[in-house]
Amino acid sequence: MVIPASSTEYVHVPVTATDGTDLSSTTVKIAVVAHRDNPSGSEWQTAEWAGGDARLLIGPDGGALTLTAGDYRVWITFDPAGAENIVRLAGVLSIS
Repeated sequence: MVIPASSTEYVHVPVTATDGTDLSSTTVKIAVVAHRDNPSGSEWQTAEWAGGDARLLIGPDGGALTLTAGDYRVWITFDPAGAENIVRLAGVLSIS
């Protein structure tokens, strides 16, 4: 995905839960980072669920993050009921 640095819009991360798992009450966080390491605690931003996606508003007009031109890695984490605590690299975001 490519987004201009001047745009304010949601970054969507699709999430497929196993049958019978309701994620709507689970806190979801997204990190958008320029490095290749796992995100640190301060890099995680609280996101929201929208249908089957997690989403985070980014951009200069009220976004959780304002990004400059470059390539970023998008990570997602959430902790559903049970033993799992999910952390995944979701993709790459290019800001132009």
